[in-house]
Amino acid sequence: MPLQRFTRVYGIQDAKISPLTADPASGTPTYGAAIDVPGIKSFEISGEIEVKTLRGDNTKLATNSAVTNIQVAVTHAKLSLDVLTSILGGTVTDTGTTPAQKSAWDLTGDTATMPPFKLEGVTPPNGVDIVGGDMHVSLHKLTLSAFPDLGFAEEDYRIASFTADADPLLSNKKWISIVLNETAAAIV
Repeated sequence: MPLQRFTRVYGIQDAKISPLTADPASGTPTYGAAIDVPGIKSFEISGEIEVKTLRGDNTKLATNSAVTNIQVAVTHAKLSLDVLTSILGGTVTDTGTTPAQKSAWDLTGDTATMPPFKLEGVTPPNGVDIVGGDMHVSLHKLTLSAFPDLGFAEEDYRIASFTADADPLLSNKKWISIVLNETAAAIV
């Protein structure tokens, strides 16, 4: 018997970003190594639908609608230089030796386009109706749609966030996938 196709969704335990390195029209997408989004807090998906209505003879004759955009907004508790590189570009440079080590992220003016990436999030085990199961949500090809929220906050923690728009992959036309697992599984 197949799994039930509905569930409650409770919490988010992990999220990872993987740089999209190839998306051939007649092949399989290729991703770089998965990078943890540290302290993931939320992963909110929304979309836009364009509706066209045909009128004639003083009446509504037909309606057609199409998905025109899927967007994700992500908040995470910890800033990651590797995440910034994956979603925005730039480079991370590690220098020095203990006790004077440094890691620096630099974004230069030669970053003309934002790099595409995959984002996958997962509920904790039992975060769905299936005892011992989980749910994974993947957006296969994203590009930033706004500069990430970075910086400082007076006498408080600063929460990092970003928003990205999805495009369908060239190779298989996928925008988003939701998978319910009978047995909880880590993001691969």
